[in-house]
Amino acid sequence: MRVILAHNWWSLVLRGILGIAVGVVTFAWPGITLAALVILFGAYSLVDGVVSIVGVVRAAKAHERWGALLFEGIAGIAVGIVTMLWPAITAFALVLVIGAWAIVTGVLEIVAAIRLRNYISGEWLLLLSGTASLIFGVLIMIVPVAGAVFIALWVGAYAFISGILMIALGFRLRSWGREHLTGPTVAAPAH
Repeated sequence: MRVILAHNWWSLVLRGILGIAVGVVTFAWPGITLAALVILFGAYSLVDGVVSIVGVVRAAKAHERWGALLFEGIAGIAVGIVTMLWPAITAFALVLVIGAWAIVTGVLEIVAAIRLRNYISGEWLLLLSGTASLIFGVLIMIVPVAGAVFIALWVGAYAFISGILMIALGFRLRSWGREHLTGPTVAAPAH
């Protein structure tokens, strides 16, 4: 699993960049309409799910564990499709979908971080990201009738923080991969 993660560090960075972009857009236009929030969240969830499925394919080829990543990918794609097919979904239903997705994602990221602690340093970033997802999901489920702008700001803050953590983890895995997956560098003799 550690080799696949190191080789696919870029997918975490991509997810992080997407999360930061969602956060910036949300804060730039806090009066975002509920329909726009549905589309924005659906696109984010769909891309996040597809990136997870790409990770599953690569992990399967390397005979690594991929079950939790597959579940996360399917959940992300399913949530993305549901939100795109029914853009007129009510604020209450959207909050429940977003909350459930964040809780599932958070639990899976925490489980992955616990499993990775024996393989890499920096797994705490994934643990922190999972904890942020879990807290966000619980908070949004507790206050499901909050206004659309408030929900948009919560989504934006969550996406932004999660994005930063994913980018940090991605680059940490890239460094780890360079240190552990390549041999020592030997200088060529001068001619």
